[in-house]
Amino acid sequence: MNVLARTSAVLVKDLLSEIRTRYALNALLMFIITAVAIILFALRGDTPGTVVLAGMFWVVVFFTGMSGLSRIFVSEEERGTALTLQLLAPPGVVYFGKLAFNVLLTLVLVAGVTAVYLVAFPGFIIQTPSIFFVTLLLGSLGLASAATIIAAIVAKAGSRGTLYPVLSFPVVVVLLMTVMNATVKSLDGEEFSAAIVDFVVLISYVMVMTAGSFLLFEFVWKD
Repeated sequence: MNVLARTSAVLVKDLLSEIRTRYALNALLMFIITAVAIILFALRGDTPGTVVLAGMFWVVVFFTGMSGLSRIFVSEEERGTALTLQLLAPPGVVYFGKLAFNVLLTLVLVAGVTAVYLVAFPGFIIQTPSIFFVTLLLGSLGLASAATIIAAIVAKAGSRGTLYPVLSFPVVVVLLMTVMNATVKSLDGEEFSAAIVDFVVLISYVMVMTAGSFLLFEFVWKD
């Protein structure tokens, strides 16, 4: 079996497991609804500006992701299947299979947050869709890349729930600042060229995070 097929097998295994349990999807859905409801109560009918809307959008995405993306390796440790997976697949295959699953989960997450925001916040009007959707794609790739390696590290620790958001924020703070900036431009209706610098930063972040995580993963996974 070649590398691509084995990576796909890891992805399919996680997808089937998620379909059976729906743990991550349920956690994401409930957190999105709860977070947006709290924001609406706090605003009390006020209409925030685009900067605030973009900031709240990605804050919801970040903290919602923290409630679901960490399960990718924690569930293996809890079920006692991590050792079996280590014996059956090389670290690179496991990493990219888990990364692909987290990318899909993050895309579902940002799509859900976008849908809720479009309904809940009248001021959330996407005036430059090209900037917005490229930002969502690159932001999802970056967040999934960071979340995957951090989840692998945290899965080996005892206080997993506490460590995950603590370790994640310093790693993704540059990503969050960049996607917020690009999202503001999409809501303000700026030209696509205005977000090129942000996209370069996001692409660089994804490449560095993915390459660095791949190199580090074998040591984390087999520790």
